[in-house]
Amino acid sequence: MKNLKSIALAFVALVSFASTAQTAKKVDVSKSTINWVGKKVTGAHEGTIALKEGALIFKGKKVVGGNFTVDMTTINTTDLDGKGKANLDGHLKSDDFFGVEKFPTATLVFKSIGEKGNGVYAVTADLTIKGKTESIKFDLTVAGNTATTTLKVDRTKYDIKYGSGSFFSDLGDKTIYDDFDLTVKLAI
Repeated sequence: MKNLKSIALAFVALVSFASTAQTAKKVDVSKSTINWVGKKVTGAHEGTIALKEGALIFKGKKVVGGNFTVDMTTINTTDLDGKGKANLDGHLKSDDFFGVEKFPTATLVFKSIGEKGNGVYAVTADLTIKGKTESIKFDLTVAGNTATTTLKVDRTKYDIKYGSGSFFSDLGDKTIYDDFDLTVKLAI
């Protein structure tokens, strides 16, 4: 009888532990995409950037965490070609913008998550670009083996002020808006 009670207690403890265990699911970076759009007074440019690594952390079927590293050296303009593309890609990688020689990666680390229902989560995360970390909020939608989000990032919070009307006057039609948009699709 004593052995039966011990076995029953061990089973209950195991089930309790299993229900509270967290699982990290690595993101398939080869099937994941990050698209960006940067706008200026006279139009916009768009492109891609590659995810280096990342994982979503689950407790059961619910997202409870995440961390991601972006390879900033892969900044790629997709709406231009030839010399214009080469010039913009080079400028975005320069110290005027992302300074990828000194800061080859950017990171995003989830800090808190609130469940909104139907696979949608309200996420507060720390975004680090050019060595500066700022809090950012966004919604993350998880459906099957895919997670998607859109983020609006204020580049000036990361000391990227080139062409910003918030910091420089008389830029006229050369003004570049402070926010850029990211559309992210993660394969998990």
